[in-house]
Amino acid sequence: MNLILNYKKIGCCLIVLIFTGITSCDNYLDVKPQGQIDQEASALDPATAQKLVIGVYNTMWEGNMHGFSYVGMTNIASDDADKGSNSGDDMPNSGALDNLTMDASVNTLNSIWSTFYLGVARANQALSTLEGSTLDETLKNQLIGEMRFLRAYFYFDLVRFFGGVPKIDRVITPQESNSAAFQTKASVDDIYAFIISDLEFALANVAAKGQANTGVGRANKAAAAGMLAKVMLYRQNWQRAFSLSDSIVTQKLGTYGLLDDYFQIWRETGANSIESIFEVQTGENSACEAAIANYAECQAPRAGGKFGWADLGWGFGTPSQSLSDEYEDGDRREAATIITIQPNGTFLWDGFRIPGRDSVENARYNYKSYHSQSAEANCGNRGRLPKNLRILRYAEILLIHAEAALALGSGGTAATDISALHPRAGLGPVTSVTREYIWHERRVELAMEHDRFFDLIRQDALAPGRAAAAFTAHGKTFNQRNKVFPIPQRQIDLGAGNLKQNDGYN
Repeated sequence: MNLILNYKKIGCCLIVLIFTGITSCDNYLDVKPQGQIDQEASALDPATAQKLVIGVYNTMWEGNMHGFSYVGMTNIASDDADKGSNSGDDMPNSGALDNLTMDASVNTLNSIWSTFYLGVARANQALSTLEGSTLDETLKNQLIGEMRFLRAYFYFDLVRFFGGVPKIDRVITPQESNSAAFQTKASVDDIYAFIISDLEFALANVAAKGQANTGVGRANKAAAAGMLAKVMLYRQNWQRAFSLSDSIVTQKLGTYGLLDDYFQIWRETGANSIESIFEVQTGENSACEAAIANYAECQAPRAGGKFGWADLGWGFGTPSQSLSDEYEDGDRREAATIITIQPNGTFLWDGFRIPGRDSVENARYNYKSYHSQSAEANCGNRGRLPKNLRILRYAEILLIHAEAALALGSGGTAATDISALHPRAGLGPVTSVTREYIWHERRVELAMEHDRFFDLIRQDALAPGRAAAAFTAHGKTFNQRNKVFPIPQRQIDLGAGNLKQNDGYN
């Protein structure tokens, strides 16, 4: 049986699900995001099963899942960043995202919806194939656990972006795709229950770091525990958030820790370091495509004013004054996060010199997204610079641990966690912390890492008015509707009246 699916309407979006060409190359990144399986599922061999799974991982560097659209709906929409670039460049509707005035017609919304549901569909196809196979039971459950981890990750972002969304928990037929069952939004609670179920299975079945069939970029027990702890933080399940994060802090799930030098985390040498719990893998494959499209380029320094130099990118998503003001005096994390353009020129860590402010479009740029450019980097393709995206790192586990500990009445543990972050930041230890100080630490430790918008909405549920105050300080007007983004109009049109718009949007 040839397991190829053509043009199925998954998650209310007409997307191509043709599994095309798993290669024979052993390189992780040379396995295509879509892979053809030409044998019965019951006869699936371990090597092909591994490539099928890796192909779903590689979906994360494909299309707009983590590219320009993602930057717009995370950093630019938050108070961490401004639109950047120049006033005449509003691609694609980034100004509306920056000002929180977006409506359902903004193309970015549909790009995010489509690519995350594409990931869901591919995970579901892999799960269907794996579940019908006769693989060794331990290996089979491990691979299923990895696919359920990825599906949970895709849905975690979908529910944080859009609130209640359609729940697609299996491969569906073209006829089913038009039914109300798969066109109607599930509730936020139902989506979170689905996410938690997937992550619980993953935690029980994936291997621990360093065990057989694990490797760089694969979801292991620490990744599953860390992602589940983060979900529990959003659900205000403090005890579970604490116990899950504690299993990582106490090294029960492998050896993790903080890099001594905060600056190194986002450089090539910091990829998959001891601090990495889970990150999107990129690199250089035979097709020169194994990197997140335009991620580094869209945020890199841009020429302006007098020009006179070959710039590095488009200049979008520039760190805000609000973010810069958040850092305490002497906090080294600011210089590692923000490229501040100096009057007489600025040298980057790799020796590249950006000219003075009179020849540069914006005053600040995202240092964490910067990737050193060379003629050799991904075949000289500036739009596909191999920049790994850090999704979950040990520092965030400490912050989850601290916030959950404080909520449970253990202020001493929370202070210890925060103090652990301070030496490399050039700051001293703390003897006590408040919830607001932990939230401050989340902002400066995780700045420009795509979680700030979601964090503000989560925190607003605990401290009503917090999101509005933060956006007001940044010069934006925040309304209750802005707790989620509008459902893309394209999806509503495809939904034949079953997919309803979020409250407050036309």
